[in-house]
Amino acid sequence: MSVENEIEQRLRAGLELIEYRLENESHMHSGDRMDTHFKLVAVSPAFEGKRLVQRHQMIYGLLSELMQNPIHALAMHLHTPEEWQATQGFVPASPNCMGGSKADKH
Repeated sequence: MSVENEIEQRLRAGLELIEYRLENESHMHSGDRMDTHFKLVAVSPAFEGKRLVQRHQMIYGLLSELMQNPIHALAMHLHTPEEWQATQGFVPASPNCMGGSKADKH
């Protein structure tokens, strides 16, 4: 099963998702490993009354086995349905990678 499918399966099993988007952003980062950098947009009533850190903890809990390997980075945009409606579905673009790879020659 692909990393993307595994993430989606775990999140859908653990949360009621009104909106779900997952972008593989590995191509934006140095190195030759793929399926390591992702941007997640999730809208769920389960986030209501939760601070941002609590929402992140919920996602980390559902993906705990994947967070060390293969996932290296996970940008999260987590909203309640009301918040999502207020943002009109806007999700900021991810910045370009500023880091280097151990394989880069200095």
